[in-house]
Amino acid sequence: MKVREIMTPDPVTIQVGDTVRHAASLLRRHDISGLPVLDGNELVGMVTEADILSLLKTGGVSEDLWLPSPFEFIEVPIREMINMEKTKAALSDVGKTPVRQVMSMPAIAIAPEDDIEKAAAVMLKEGISRLPVVEKKRLVGIVARRDIVQGLGASYEIKEE
Repeated sequence: MKVREIMTPDPVTIQVGDTVRHAASLLRRHDISGLPVLDGNELVGMVTEADILSLLKTGGVSEDLWLPSPFEFIEVPIREMINMEKTKAALSDVGKTPVRQVMSMPAIAIAPEDDIEKAAAVMLKEGISRLPVVEKKRLVGIVARRDIVQGLGASYEIKEE
């Protein structure tokens, strides 16, 4: 079975200069977990939920405050409150970040005429969940792990009949 038979044609994409807020909005609206990133019409990378979540690192318990030991029972909650404020600040800044700063690149892609076994092997080797499908340097689709499993299942059912 070929990638062309199981891919999603014309996938939702984002431009390299768009914001992380816009990317997150597209992911949510289309109930997907990754987007091909284009520079004009050229595929340059991928942005995923994991890429966006990596921006939210705020560290462990805040070390900004120290109270004498009789007050230690309230120190940790106060530190956590400070950490929450850092998280809120991080969230507001993250949305303005350009996609180019968080995307994975270069994009690992596959051709529509490749076998789905090759697509599965690439995903396993690279530790990724989806592959853009490129033909003549143009994005024509995307294939996800789920597409491969469904394709394999469909081909098995056909063989049984």
